Amino acid sequence: MQNKRSIRGKVAIVGVGQSPSGRVPGRSPLDLTADATLKALADAGMDKSEIDGVLTGNAFASSFHRFSVALSEYLNIQPSFSNTLQVSGATAGAAVNIAAAAINGGLADTVLVACGDSLLTGMTPDMAIRAMTESRDQQYEMPFGIPVANTFAMTAQRHMKEYGTTSEQLAQVAVTFREHARRTPGAQKTDSITVEDVLNSKMVTTPYHKLDCSLISDGAVALILTSAEKAHEYTQEPIYILGGGEYYSHEHIFLMPELTQTGAVQAAKKAYEMAGVTAKDIDVAGIYDCFTGTVLMMLEDLGFCKKGESGPFVEAGEITYGGAIPTNTHGGMLSYAHPGIPAAWFHFAEVVRQLRNSCGERQVASAELGLVHTLGAGFSTQATTILGTGSTL
Repeated sequence: MQNKRSIRGKVAIVGVGQSPSGRVPGRSPLDLTADATLKALADAGMDKSEIDGVLTGNAFASSFHRFSVALSEYLNIQPSFSNTLQVSGATAGAAVNIAAAAINGGLADTVLVACGDSLLTGMTPDMAIRAMTESRDQQYEMPFGIPVANTFAMTAQRHMKEYGTTSEQLAQVAVTFREHARRTPGAQKTDSITVEDVLNSKMVTTPYHKLDCSLISDGAVALILTSAEKAHEYTQEPIYILGGGEYYSHEHIFLMPELTQTGAVQAAKKAYEMAGVTAKDIDVAGIYDCFTGTVLMMLEDLGFCKKGESGPFVEAGEITYGGAIPTNTHGGMLSYAHPGIPAAWFHFAEVVRQLRNSCGERQVASAELGLVHTLGAGFSTQATTILGTGSTL
């Protein structure tokens, strides 16, 4: 018997919208997010007056601490449920899960889940990196030179030592996602790259070269969620929230329980159990790809391959078309766009479109079940969401 507290099949995504992304000069985070919201409303065939809940992430290039409230004011929406969330890169997954719970719990009927930032043109690259770095602990980490990139590099280096993972296998992730981006209109990077190109790019922090690292971008995405009962009133085929799970294991990297296993194991377990599926059932995935090694560890922790086997898994072509789990079919943060906190919203947008069967030449055949996994802060924060078409209910 289904758990009465489950959100499985009770809430659906009915609208998706994106602003232009990559380099978008002269557009504030608020303007970009409003643009994405209006496109999501048009996608759903919905009037903004129907939105009574707003959840956003924060924006580094914006002065608004209450970004959800500022966005509502900008759009002339007065919601009864609102919050600006911040669990680093996991914010997108957490926001979708919370919106589904709020709708299921009666706090709102229709929730806008949106985020945008202008990291590329609204800040210098140094300012963008500093803004993300300053979120690290000023007493115990920053004095020893451990910004965000270094925390993720430490885990990759450990994975290489324990399991024999190679730089070539890391590079193959970047190459695969670049090929996906080449099929995707609006991707920031579409020039073809090889494993050798990645290995010959500038070293950033061992073992990561420049092309192992995500982009710096502008951009915004908006999703509109409503109850399953109302979902059929709108233009698009509803894509249902089937399961969600989160896990928060540590704040400081030196207190991470294990450097090669993360809280994604627990987050995914809860999401799979709620959805009533396993990793083998998933047709398409959006996996947070701030660095190439992050993807390898997530493939293992999410159950797509065994621990230590993600390097050969990627080399064998298992994360592209025809493989076991086509992943980041839009190009991900490594090639499509990475505007900071909003980056994982693009993963949701892509998986929803895949499940709608609307991705054209990048479409994964017969995709009915999708997974989005978001994470942040040196694997401190983890959020998994399982999505499905009506046929999966």
